[in-house]
Amino acid sequence: MAFSKGFALLSFVFILHLAGLYLFANGFLLTRLALPDNTICPDNSCTIPPTHKRAVLLIIDALRFDFVSSEPPIPASPFHHHILTLPRELTAAHPRNSFLFNAYSDPPTATLQRIKALTTGSLPTFVDIGNNFGGSSIAEDSIMKQLRVAEKRAAFMGDDTWMSVFPDSFHWNMTYPYDSFNVEDLHTVDEGVIEHLFPLLEDASKPFDFLVGHFLGVDHVGHRVGPDHPSMKDKLQQMNRVLTRVVELLDDDTLLVVLGDHGMDRSGDHGGDGTLETSSALWIYSKGAELAADTSAIPSGLLQYTTFPKAPTSHRSIQQVDIVPTLSLLLGLPIPFNNLGSIIPELFWRDRKGTGLTRALEINVAQIKSYLDAYRSSSSGGELDEAWQSLHSAWTATQVTSLTAEQYLIVMSNYTRVSLAACRSIWAQFNPFLMGLGLALLGVGLIATWATYSGLSRAGDNWDEWLGDQLTKYMRGTAVGSVLGLLASVGLASYLPGMDALDCILFCAPFVACITMIATSDPSFSTLASVPVPLVLHTLAFFSNSFTFWEDRLVPFLLISSLTPFVLKGFTASSPRLRWRILGFSALFAVCVRAIAISTVCREEQQPYCHVTFYASSSLPSPPLPVLYLAIPTAIALPWVLRSFLKISRSHVGLAEIFFPWILMPTLVAGTAHWLMEWADSAGVLGPEWSAILRLSRTWLVRSSLLFLVVAGGALWWTIPLCLDIESPLTQDGTRQMNVVGYANAFGSSYLLFWTLFLAAVYTTTQLTGQLVLALTAVALVAFLEVVDSVRDVQRMDALAAARPSALLEDAALSRAPPIPVRFADIVPVALLGLHAFYGTGHQSTISSIQWKSAFLLTPTMNIALSAATVTLNCFGPLLLVGLAVPLLALWNRPPRLVSLAEKSTEKEKARARADTEVQGESIVAGLGIMIYYGSLLLGTAVSAAILRRHLMVWKVFAPRFIVAGAGLVAVDVGVLFGFGAGVQRVGGRVAWVCRGIASQL
Repeated sequence: MAFSKGFALLSFVFILHLAGLYLFANGFLLTRLALPDNTICPDNSCTIPPTHKRAVLLIIDALRFDFVSSEPPIPASPFHHHILTLPRELTAAHPRNSFLFNAYSDPPTATLQRIKALTTGSLPTFVDIGNNFGGSSIAEDSIMKQLRVAEKRAAFMGDDTWMSVFPDSFHWNMTYPYDSFNVEDLHTVDEGVIEHLFPLLEDASKPFDFLVGHFLGVDHVGHRVGPDHPSMKDKLQQMNRVLTRVVELLDDDTLLVVLGDHGMDRSGDHGGDGTLETSSALWIYSKGAELAADTSAIPSGLLQYTTFPKAPTSHRSIQQVDIVPTLSLLLGLPIPFNNLGSIIPELFWRDRKGTGLTRALEINVAQIKSYLDAYRSSSSGGELDEAWQSLHSAWTATQVTSLTAEQYLIVMSNYTRVSLAACRSIWAQFNPFLMGLGLALLGVGLIATWATYSGLSRAGDNWDEWLGDQLTKYMRGTAVGSVLGLLASVGLASYLPGMDALDCILFCAPFVACITMIATSDPSFSTLASVPVPLVLHTLAFFSNSFTFWEDRLVPFLLISSLTPFVLKGFTASSPRLRWRILGFSALFAVCVRAIAISTVCREEQQPYCHVTFYASSSLPSPPLPVLYLAIPTAIALPWVLRSFLKISRSHVGLAEIFFPWILMPTLVAGTAHWLMEWADSAGVLGPEWSAILRLSRTWLVRSSLLFLVVAGGALWWTIPLCLDIESPLTQDGTRQMNVVGYANAFGSSYLLFWTLFLAAVYTTTQLTGQLVLALTAVALVAFLEVVDSVRDVQRMDALAAARPSALLEDAALSRAPPIPVRFADIVPVALLGLHAFYGTGHQSTISSIQWKSAFLLTPTMNIALSAATVTLNCFGPLLLVGLAVPLLALWNRPPRLVSLAEKSTEKEKARARADTEVQGESIVAGLGIMIYYGSLLLGTAVSAAILRRHLMVWKVFAPRFIVAGAGLVAVDVGVLFGFGAGVQRVGGRVAWVCRGIASQL
């Protein structure tokens, strides 16, 4: 029964967090209404005569602008600069037929969002990033839909994402999709595109009007080994050869468009809004008719120039969404209805008067005006309220009749750019009401959890009865709240914008339950004064974008600071042995924390004050050389180190003697061996002929090791979880004496084995540098447990000395002294250690820090379920581990209490119950404590994101940190639930069973 009560309480807090997250996220995260309208012009009033009969659109995924620029950054890279030279050569030789641009790709810079922008001309949204692995069909107007309406035949080959968003747009006999998410495969997709591209260009029997070829090799090289690698040079050389051959096969009526859908950062990743990620190349080439006349006469107000980072000169730049209206008009098609892009002026400058450009801009402006009017009239039209005046002013300027030809062009171009800027700024579609409800629920939930934590702590040994009574009241509060939520959804529907019945119940049910918790828990709010300073500072830091940038440096400072009270206690300890234990293990903890801090990945905002150490360099995502040497020794040493800590309390016997050398060590070594083989494969250490063998070997090595961990390790621990050994030596008088070896840490030693099962799983999904960080985290954890245990001994000795000084001479008196309960100050270092490990394992609150290599741990190709699981473990495994580890604060070196048969029966029965219920009560308190810590961080990030939602950095800084805080809290909650439900209960039950057997012998 005790188990169900504790698990029910922790589950309620978990559901409370999920409900608050859901409501706030629904009101905060960026969304956009996609209008179903299509551009229709039967009289050709919204188009111009085409310059070309057909087009070839070749997308080289992640082709950054400097990869094709004639003047790349200084110093130039020998691996990706001056390699793909054909675009700049033809642009220099034929300036009226060839144009090269630096195109800005709106974030999020993921392929699905870029395909949507490249075909619709609309802007992506922040939460669209979540759809990148399962894109749904694009329903809004697009160039593909306009091609279909015009009865044009479209061909496709390459990234199969196109088939998920345009399932019916390509001719069945000219469609060749390939799997897009196997980043370890650098050549299959590209070779497939090449295999079908050239025959289509050569075969007149398969005429096409529009051809899309999407190469993935450059992107995959970036993800796997980074841009500064010989593989990138080889891939760009291959692309140069492909483009040369395509140009040779082009006829005079075909327009060639080559572009990158986005760029890549220094390590080869993308997804965010960094300058390198949003910079993509665009090359437009016409083999026959000239695209433009003398472009020097184009009004300068129509052209924009930007300087690529560290480049010597500026370059002509456009918005990537400008491709849609430009390509549509060049092919004689209407511009898609939802487009916000502007035509590229150079491609419509047919004479010095700019007649063609004027007409194209008028069509462009009319289309955008129609779209904005339609959006204004839609259910989301209120989003345009703030910007409508500036939009109206820009539109009015285009209607002035006294303008010169040049001024007319400039004001029309200005209208399109003002429209784009306005939509970028307002498409946050915030629902302040839902955001407020989410914040209210998270805030009152935090207070309610603290009230329960406080009441449960004061209940002590009577926690079981106290919690049973409280849970009944909580359930009644939940029931009442559910009814109120249902009634509110019916009677107040018109006053609850954006809410349905489920939303009302999700808010009211936990909210009323929280009020009940606060009112009935009899909390001592004076204990709020004991909230540690690190938690307050950490929560407030999220209101500053600068502190959020540097949180990875802030956390170790707070972590060491949180250890100060323990160190001070060590200096004042009356026992020299305890003094040196506290100071020694504190020093070990601090050394581990400092060593973890050595491993870093850098945010864009931290430059130039940050240097990547998690990888070999900022542009080479392979492990540093020292890590390669230390990886295997660390995997071998970690089980031995953990067993050495158990040896302190003589709890290294029993299951520990089998578990560490025969279960944990082989799994850790196998996980390390996988990443070493992945490095050897990526670096080409053994040559390309070994690639297939290495891929197969490491896949099955990890599969078998994890299966062994779950089946052998899990089954062994579940069957015989205790680290005990029973000795029965003969005494001098010929009788036998029972010695239970490991009894002093019976709970903690067994639970530590349980925890290492999950450590091994997370360790396997983590790259080599991160594995060293996890090893240091594990050592720091057990070192801190020893510090806490020693400080508790000092506190008990002080209490005994105050009551009876002579008791200090009696070891038995100390062993019988009441245990010291878990304090919130004990929980803070464990909570911070999880965040420190999160950053140390190569993560940041940015999309580009996601380590996609882990998606291919268990399978050589993308598998949604397995890949999502391994990527999630890789990202949030350290936080899951601290949620699982926090019960150790209650279990470590906590021996069960026993009474002999000579004592009264009622006392004996109480002792049997106390053998496991005492530690369960303390484990619940510890679990609630770490939930409070991470709940406070979530509340801090949510409040800062809500207050600063119009801040320039909201989508760059505050929204990603909110998502990380939310996912981190969920990971911690799951760890606490699983740790208590499976670990603490099983250990407590087995210890109680052994205690009954021992008591019967007393």
